[in-house]
Amino acid sequence: MKRFNMLDEDFTCEKCHRKVTALGYTARDHCPYCLYSKHVDINPGDRQNECKGLLKPIGIEKFKDTYKIIYKCEKCHQEHKNIMAKDDDMSEIIKISKVD
Repeated sequence: MKRFNMLDEDFTCEKCHRKVTALGYTARDHCPYCLYSKHVDINPGDRQNECKGLLKPIGIEKFKDTYKIIYKCEKCHQEHKNIMAKDDDMSEIIKISKVD
């Protein structure tokens, strides 16, 4: 079972370089503007992953009453999933939900 360490903090997105503020209701784990994340955790919030690659949003999937963003690390190629945040850019969500 994964251990969850609640880390909700401000950061600057390494992809789009915008300032991202803490989410407030759970841990912010990706940029709400471009949806990119960073491969920093082994277990949520532990910051123990040595990869540190950018996690590119590649799709979405239904999860309970919301959605998860599917990511692929641009450095190590592992796939991960994060729950969509309430303030995520819906036009970006729609872009990654389209099947080519």
